[in-house]
Amino acid sequence: MAGVEGRLCEEFSPAYYGLCTVGGMLSAGATHLAITPLDVLKVNMQVNPIKYNRMGTGFSTLWKEQGPSSLWRGWSGKLFGYGAQGGCRFGLYEYFKKLYSDALIDQNKSTIFFLSSASAQVFADVALCPFEAIKVRVQTQPYFAKGLVDGVPKLYSTEGIAGFYRGLLPLWGRNLPFTVIMFTTFEHSVDLIYRNIMQRRKEDCSRAQQLGVTCLAAYAAGAVGTVVSNPADNIVSSLYNKKAANVMQAVKNIGLVNLFTRSLPVRITLVGPVVTLQWFFYDSIKVLCGLCPAHELLQASDPHAGSLDPDMDPFLRPEFRSGFSIAFRFESSLTILPAHLGLSILELARRPRRG
Repeated sequence: MAGVEGRLCEEFSPAYYGLCTVGGMLSAGATHLAITPLDVLKVNMQVNPIKYNRMGTGFSTLWKEQGPSSLWRGWSGKLFGYGAQGGCRFGLYEYFKKLYSDALIDQNKSTIFFLSSASAQVFADVALCPFEAIKVRVQTQPYFAKGLVDGVPKLYSTEGIAGFYRGLLPLWGRNLPFTVIMFTTFEHSVDLIYRNIMQRRKEDCSRAQQLGVTCLAAYAAGAVGTVVSNPADNIVSSLYNKKAANVMQAVKNIGLVNLFTRSLPVRITLVGPVVTLQWFFYDSIKVLCGLCPAHELLQASDPHAGSLDPDMDPFLRPEFRSGFSIAFRFESSLTILPAHLGLSILELARRPRRG
């Protein structure tokens, strides 16, 4: 792949992974910074659900009691923390996807996506955790600190280095399921959109069409991942604000139903657009650098990449496209459900009406 005109670097080279890391940092940091007000409301709804019980009244309460600047508390933790997480998540995902696709040749794609995203997220959360510890406290405790500059020394003086990683396990519990589902759903959704909606190879589509496919697949992936990770997100906020001493106590205090429902609407409102914009910016950076989008990389080691033969790809078989087959394994069905449902609706809409 070296020497291809228009490419800044060779794919799968150290420079390539560096570019992916920078792209992930810029896309994740910028998008998370933009939705800081929503994140402030979400965290306060989790910590004080009685006072902040709705999105509209929650914003109004924050504005009246703490001023408009309160909506931007923790912005530095969002920018630098999620920038570091995004760099590790996207850069290491590309690295692990190539590593596992070469080492696990006989495994299906879902397994590769699952292992690659999980491996990357472990390191990404280690990078995020110190920033998240400061951010949550700044957003929910008005007199704790103004941001990272004064928040870091204050937390270190009161809790030591352990205070920065107090929520690491719950953070893994929140982000690992989200990332695994998000990346796997995204990859399968992209594949299905090209094959069953666009009905042509990616190379035959314009850059605008390619990025449009990225946005559709990313929104579906973000929505599914949000529902799966919501319980752990509530636990993280509870632990950081000392509403509970451990995970079991947090679960008991919040309640099983509230774990899944508390702050879910605002999280879906927040995460869906964020994931979509992240993938859009990330793929845009790669396309502008002359590189293929993230979802194309696995094809480098796939002998049947781009094949439209149903014998080579089960996603093209009639029983799959009908939208009603249950013959596929659970793990694949779960991660491709959003795109699968969309295809079924599209096919019904295309059928001529009778009478």
